[in-house]
Amino acid sequence: MQLTWTDVQDIAIELYEKFPQQDPLKVRFTDLHRWICELDEFDDDPQGSNEAILEAIQQAWIDETQ
Repeated sequence: MQLTWTDVQDIAIELYEKFPQQDPLKVRFTDLHRWICELDEFDDDPQGSNEAILEAIQQAWIDETQ
């Protein structure tokens, strides 16, 4: 499965599985962006994100931790 920036929930699940001890609220957007781009399944233009997309992914990741 190839992930793109629109796969917010799936990216959040991947991040949760890869970084289970990480508090998503303490992740800087620069790190979040890099971690997403480094996911094995991620296949999209790194420049295709924006603050709203990263916020949505961060919120979905927070939801996964609860």
